[in-house]
Amino acid sequence: MKIAIVCYPTFGGSGVLATELGMSLSEHGHEVHFIAYELPVRLNKLNEKLFFHKVNVPDYPLFNFQPYELALSTKLVEVIKLHSIELMHVHYAIPHAYAAYMAKKMLEDQGIHVPIVTTLHGTDITLVGNHPFYKTAVNFSINKSDIVTCVSASLKRDTLEKFDINNEIELVPNFIDISKYILQQKRCIVENTESNKVPIITHVSNFRPVKNIKNVVLVFNNIQKEIPSKLLMIGEGPEKEMAEQLCKELSIENKVEFLGNSNQVEKNLCHSDLFLLPSNTESFGLAALEAMASKVAVISSDAGGLSEINIHGETGYLTKPDDIELMSKYATSILKDSSLLEKFKNKAFKMAKAFDINNIVPIYEKIYKRALNKLK
Repeated sequence: MKIAIVCYPTFGGSGVLATELGMSLSEHGHEVHFIAYELPVRLNKLNEKLFFHKVNVPDYPLFNFQPYELALSTKLVEVIKLHSIELMHVHYAIPHAYAAYMAKKMLEDQGIHVPIVTTLHGTDITLVGNHPFYKTAVNFSINKSDIVTCVSASLKRDTLEKFDINNEIELVPNFIDISKYILQQKRCIVENTESNKVPIITHVSNFRPVKNIKNVVLVFNNIQKEIPSKLLMIGEGPEKEMAEQLCKELSIENKVEFLGNSNQVEKNLCHSDLFLLPSNTESFGLAALEAMASKVAVISSDAGGLSEINIHGETGYLTKPDDIELMSKYATSILKDSSLLEKFKNKAFKMAKAFDINNIVPIYEKIYKRALNKLK
């Protein structure tokens, strides 16, 4: 198949998943064309099966803001015609599914029929989509897609509650390439020569307010009072400066490292013992799954889809997003009991294996075939 994938090219979960999916599809023999305003951050190889097309948005004095949807839909038409694309897989309802539908109608006027598969990831529903300015457009985009998927049962429930959907929504969870994490674990065994190293706690996110960054620091502050430990903060975003200042105010800045964005998070995760994710909302929790694939116990909020991957009392613990004391209590109890920590680590890894990319890509391939069959 020849597939166009539209996604955000950033470090966010939807862009990472779309990129990993496209690269895996190309390895399965499909021709994949990424279309975005920048090269996706995880797209580290282009070849005869893997292409990137940049959406350029020219400045035009009539518009106060750049008309990205218009530029994207035009680019989609151009790429689909030039490369005989058979199907569009767009990640996010707004603006991607909306632009894809416009492209689809323009192509139909030229006798070209290309189905749309839309994957909902979370904030397109819970944040952007629920805004009164955009709700009608999101509703329209979902209903006009040929097939709609979402990444968790929680997100499916939210979508059906918030919108008037007459399209079926299929659950296809996020995924990781487990082989990459197994390889990194082997490397870490060689690298971890220190027998008396302090426990390492890690957090990975885009440092937006919804991720509850302040609570990560406050929980770690409680942990380090009882157990000598270290915190790794991976990512960039608006809350990073606040977190750095809070570390100084608590006099723990020498125990916390801010590592910025990373294309190889597994290198840091494999050295970690505990992962903190106290998000206020989380449609799936890809960062938690990546930690689990690295054999790291997880303490997270019970928001959204997190309870579908982090099983309370088995792979880690769940609490309310703002329950700092209980989160701290769970963390110290795990770190003080090496056998319990090992049990959680092994169960986390076992759970993560169920979300291996090799289990998920065939599901998308079947969905693509069904979408194409609808045209016949």
